[in-house]
This record gives sequence, structure tokens and C-alpha cells, in this order.
Amino acid sequence: MVTTTTTNRAGAGAAAAQHAAGRDHIVVFPFMAKGHTLPLLHFATALSVHHKSLRVTLVTTPANLAFARSRLPSSVRLTVLPFPSLPPLPAGVESTDALPSPALYPTFLRATALLRDPFAELMASLSSPSPPLVLVSDFFLGFTHRIAADANVHRAVFHGMSCFSMAIIKSLIASGPQPPGCDDFHVPGMPEHVRITAAEVPDTIGKICDPEDPVVRFVMDDIGDSDVRSWGVLVNSFATLDQDYVAPFESFYQPKARAWLAGPLFLAAGGEEELDPESCLSWLDKTTGPVVYVSFGTQAHVPDKQLDELAWGLVQSGHPFLWAVRSETWSSPVDLGPHGRVVRGWVPQRSVLAHRAVEGFVSHCGWNSVMESLAAGKPVLAWPMMAEQQLNAKHVADIIGAGVRMNIVDSKVVVDRAEVEKMVRRLMDAGSKEGREMRDRAARAREDAKLAVSDGGTSRMALLKLVDELQGSYDRDVTVGKMGKTQV
Repeated sequence: MVTTTTTNRAGAGAAAAQHAAGRDHIVVFPFMAKGHTLPLLHFATALSVHHKSLRVTLVTTPANLAFARSRLPSSVRLTVLPFPSLPPLPAGVESTDALPSPALYPTFLRATALLRDPFAELMASLSSPSPPLVLVSDFFLGFTHRIAADANVHRAVFHGMSCFSMAIIKSLIASGPQPPGCDDFHVPGMPEHVRITAAEVPDTIGKICDPEDPVVRFVMDDIGDSDVRSWGVLVNSFATLDQDYVAPFESFYQPKARAWLAGPLFLAAGGEEELDPESCLSWLDKTTGPVVYVSFGTQAHVPDKQLDELAWGLVQSGHPFLWAVRSETWSSPVDLGPHGRVVRGWVPQRSVLAHRAVEGFVSHCGWNSVMESLAAGKPVLAWPMMAEQQLNAKHVADIIGAGVRMNIVDSKVVVDRAEVEKMVRRLMDAGSKEGREMRDRAARAREDAKLAVSDGGTSRMALLKLVDELQGSYDRDVTVGKMGKTQV
């Protein structure tokens, strides 16, 4: 069911004063980026599967409606808010993967902040006769925290990252820059084995002290400290993968706030059948030999020169490959032959990784991709591009041991074809000691992921306890202090 709302906020205060006895409604509001939206679609689905007494509403915008509707059961209600107009952002561009240029990203962020008033009206309408049990919303939608608090509703925040990466990022911001020349250092507050290099520090950390950076200004001014004042944090991860980093991460939040590890959320949702408009799976069915799957996600921009070198390296590796390419204009400088396929449309990544023919994944190491590769038991050639992906690469390759890392000194420097060929061969060499070990680690992670979402598993129990604790939490008043500067 799709609805739009124009209800006035009058009467919300009276509804908010009611006891938790009538609260059976969970509202989910994703940020408009595929990597942030998909896990919350899976979360909404998992709630509808395992908590059938709950009502679940997911908030979206017109251009994102079809994507959400095709991936949610009918039991999850969809509510549409009009996406704000903010030139020079083109009309109809309502998701980061649709941005014609990365330079428009700050404008896109500012446009999402203009959803504040429509969302406040929606929350008022949903608060009668009883307020929702919780609002689960993305970190980037900081305005939702105040609106939820005004309606006497807890807000749980979602980042789309692991506890490992989030704890490191928050620690680095809190502790300040490392001394010059300190190339390998222990991250304050983290277990002793967590040491990183200067090259692994996300670019965003270096920019956080630049008040002129438009993204930093948005984080400071529009998000503020809404994140750390949240009632709790929903995390798309599972205990055996992330439990050592939960306490360091939780230490940055208000007392009693918890990180709820309920992932892999796509497994918790029941592993729904994925759309395959490009017939990737039937192509894999006909392919002989171990296949390498290549994807850098929906947001990272890969220059044409790097795509050229990647094409040459993949062909020279001798392995069949399935390659998801975002660029609509790039063409390969080399004949890919019958065993190489480029796909420019939607790829059913989870199903591709689970396919028996696929034995390796060249990945940017966005957290969703890391979770999907581990849940499929496939080793990774980690090739981080942006954001926290360097930390994810360290997590999966160096700590979990389920992959290898591309030798990258500077993300702006093109990796040549010889290096691509060498590293792809290294990833796909299942007979070497390194190859056997990374496959053993990946297979172990796959079993751990399945156990986590099974009956009695840590993630299944976290999902159940999350709802139980929320239902018992409203005996205490919801109090929110004055918003201040961010602690990210």
C-alpha cells in the first residue's frame, strides 16, 4: 500500500503521552543510496517474518518506490514522501547512484535534509492513536532524531558499516591526527591487535577538520550529535565477526545505548529470490572453469584508464569473469572473448556469489559486499575505493583472513594490467597454501553467518530482544538534550 501524508501535527503530543501498551508499529527510513537502502529493506522484511504481530512502514520517495516495492513483502507498508527540488540537482534524481556527477553529492545531501517537514507530518499522522514503537533511520537523516523525540519515539540509527570500522572512525576523530611519520599505530580503545597504517585512514577523517568541505558542513550542521544520542544502533553484522569491537563502538554513545548485531540482514530476511534482468545466472550455468566476479558497487567512480587496465588484466589472467561495470560510455580496449562478460545493468550479486562457478570476488569492499561474499563463503581480492572501504579491506583480508588486498599506495594512481593479472591469479589459486587458507576462512564465515540467523542464533536473538527491549523501555521518559556538534 502506498500513501502520501498531509496530516497536521496537532494532537501528536496527546498521542505521545500514551503508555507503550499500544505500540506495535516500526517505522524504517533509509538514506537514498542503494548500499544504505538494501539492508533496511531486508531489516523490514525480517521484522515482518519474525514479528508478525508488528506493523512495519518503510518511508521512501517516488523515484525509489519501484525499487523498494519489488524487494518487500506485501506485509510491509510503503509511504512516499515527495523528494525536494534543489537545483542544480536534476528532477527525478533521488538516489546517489543516479547522480550525473559526484560533484552533486553535497547538493543531494542538502536536498534530503529538506524532507524534515514532510517527515514530521508523517510521524504526527502515525502517532495516533498510539506512537510507533521505534524509528529506525539512517545516520545521514539526522533530522529524524528530533522529530522522533518530539513524538516520544525512540530512534535507532543505522550506518551501513561494521562495528569494527565505526569504532575505528569514531576513535580516530576523538583522538585527533597521529604524529607525523607514524605509519603503523594502535587505534585507541580498540583491542591490541587492531593496528592500522596512515594509508588505511579513511579520507573522510582527514576532511573532518575542514569546515569549508561541504560534506563536513552537512555532518556538523544537519546531523549534529543526533547519532550518538540515539537509543541504539542497528548493525548489519554478526557476533563472531564483530563482537570484539562492540564495546569500543558503544562507548561513543549515551549510557545504555546498545549496538544490535542482527545480520547478515539479507539472510535474516529469508534470502528472497533476486531479480536477474541481465541473465547473469544462466550465463554462469554455461561457463566452464572457476569464474571471478568483479564489482565496485553502485557509488564508486572508476576512471576509464583504470577500467582499461582492469580489462587487460582480467583477460591476461586466463580466468572466466563476470564484470559489473557502471559506466555507460566506456568500451573495452581488448576483446574479452567468450569467457568474459561485462554487465551494465542490475546484477543479482548475492546469487552470483553463491553460484557454484564463482570462486573469487574482486571487490571495492563496501560493507554489503563484504557480508555477501562471506555469507557465500567466497574469498575476496580487496580493492577499496572510498569511505571506510580501506578498513573493511583490512577486516576481511588481514583479520578474518578471507582474502587478499590489492597493492594500492594511492587510490588516484592507476593499477596496471600486470598487477591486476598477478593479483587475480593469486586470488583464484585454490591450490596454493594461501588460497586454501583464505577459502577455509571464508567457508568458516559462511557457516557462522548461517548459524547467526538460525533459530537461537545470535542475530536472530538480537532481533527478538531488540523488539522486547523497546516494548519495555517506555516506562522511562524519552529525553533528548540540546543538539551540539557531531562526534560522528
